[in-house]
Amino acid sequence: MAFRRGLLAALAVGALIGGSAGCGADAVHEGKGGATASPVGTVLRGTDGEGRHYRDVDPKGAPRVAVEVRPDSGDGRDVRLRFRHFRFSDAGVSPVAVAGRGVARLSLDGRSVTWLRVTAYRLPATLVPRGTHHVTARLYADDRTIWAVHGKPVESTAAITSSGTKWTPGPGHP
Repeated sequence: MAFRRGLLAALAVGALIGGSAGCGADAVHEGKGGATASPVGTVLRGTDGEGRHYRDVDPKGAPRVAVEVRPDSGDGRDVRLRFRHFRFSDAGVSPVAVAGRGVARLSLDGRSVTWLRVTAYRLPATLVPRGTHHVTARLYADDRTIWAVHGKPVESTAAITSSGTKWTPGPGHP
């Protein structure tokens, strides 16, 4: 009987403590200026064009990315990413923000090309026609919020110019 009362008391205390914590690791709460406090940074009320929230973190220790694009042996481009205070998460991890972890999204001229969990990618020539283009790598937490510093996304953009090969119709084409 004493064991049973002790167990019930322990459960009641656990419920009170758990209840006062009130949320899991990925929960957020309303804060000043429309921002929400989070276990990692502050989730801002505003979103990007796709409705993804920015996760604002302190500049000291914030993730950083640099993108470098070079011609490859064919007509495509080799894209290389370098990071500071950031590591890719393994595929299949829980969709919870963890400081300095996540994925990168590669875009060309503002259009998404791919999500990356590796530092190198080959951009096919078919995506890079003649002209000047902008290749952008943006960092995301595993919950797909955008890593940000002072409300600006953590990203890097490289401008590339492609001489491309102009398509000319072959025999039998108008």
